[in-house]
Amino acid sequence: MSVKTRSCGVVASEPGRKSPPSVPLLDLRRQYHQVRLEVLDAVTRVCASQHYILGAEVEALERVLAGFCGADEAVGCASGTDALWLALTAAAVGPGDQVLTTPFSFFASASAIVRAGARPVFADIDPRTFNLDPARVESFLRSAKRDKLLALLPVHLYGQCADMGSLRKLADEFRLRLVEDAAQAIGARWGNKNEERRAGSMGMAAAFSFYPSKNLSAYGEAGIVTTNDPEMAAHMRRLRNHGSPGRYLHEEFGGNCRLDAMQAAVVCVKLKYLAQWNAARRRRAAFYHQLFADAGLTSRQEDGGSGPIQIPRSVPQAFHVFHQYVVRAYRRDELREFLAARKIETEVYYPIPLHLQPCFVYLGYREGDFPEAERAAKEVLALPMFPELKDEEQRWVVSSIADFYC
Repeated sequence: MSVKTRSCGVVASEPGRKSPPSVPLLDLRRQYHQVRLEVLDAVTRVCASQHYILGAEVEALERVLAGFCGADEAVGCASGTDALWLALTAAAVGPGDQVLTTPFSFFASASAIVRAGARPVFADIDPRTFNLDPARVESFLRSAKRDKLLALLPVHLYGQCADMGSLRKLADEFRLRLVEDAAQAIGARWGNKNEERRAGSMGMAAAFSFYPSKNLSAYGEAGIVTTNDPEMAAHMRRLRNHGSPGRYLHEEFGGNCRLDAMQAAVVCVKLKYLAQWNAARRRRAAFYHQLFADAGLTSRQEDGGSGPIQIPRSVPQAFHVFHQYVVRAYRRDELREFLAARKIETEVYYPIPLHLQPCFVYLGYREGDFPEAERAAKEVLALPMFPELKDEEQRWVVSSIADFYC
């Protein structure tokens, strides 16, 4: 990371305001205060029904979530990881097949491919967005190494859609099954106004996670798959229930991936608030941008990268929902220790690229194979980001970063 010495500006605090005692990476208690009564009503309704697995609550969530994403069908399941496995398996991905994905993502993006019986292969990321680089995907597809490649699994990382215009064209040209990993991107969109589409409606299927830290979250593990193919949806409903279309009849080997009614009821309540929560995240991100610029700390990737903090590119065609607010930071690990001493929580998503994970040594990749993913793993830092984050908390985060560098 190329950094030039520069003078830092001042991040002004509001008059009379003291620095907050701590700044959490995420504080779900603040969200809970907003939805508490509705959530408790929903939980009471489920308890009164005594129907805890699948059933009417799950079916209701499937209907509204499919409509929200612009998909014909949605299939609730036990986690985002299960959602990826269901989507790939129902797309007929299996032993002997290869699936191309990004090396810079959460482990489940690649482990679900293995769980489906296939082999993950990787292409490097676009350093400006951290998402799968279509140019590198195309280079792989035009090589001699793609004869077993069946599917393409782009990840909408940190809440910004991958370049689905380019990736869909490549999938069509090479007859690949396109499955979206939208676990971090509920409510994100891609495209120009006349042809804009939501995450979850741009491939054969899409996997979402409702893990508690997500923009739309359950109070435990939960996930869902969207698709426009009714036969694929029916197949996933069998797969999530031990391969069973009916009680004690098993047509294939599936899994126990059923969604709890209580989690479905909670997510259904919170879905009503998602648009305003995502809008608040976008405002929080814009405020960070402003604070960093005012402090003289930042540079854009496309400007050559001379500041100690680099802001990734938000692509014009992408409606970014900022699941995380992630920057590249010079002396990242030292900065993180400094912030922790001031009780400012941060996280690194993700410190080890997938191709260098010990369990994937059999794939034959080595350090240096995907330099942009490897560089990102050494530089990325997630700062506090959630809708209820306060202005003074963000000011304290950025002023503390300025203190570290200046």
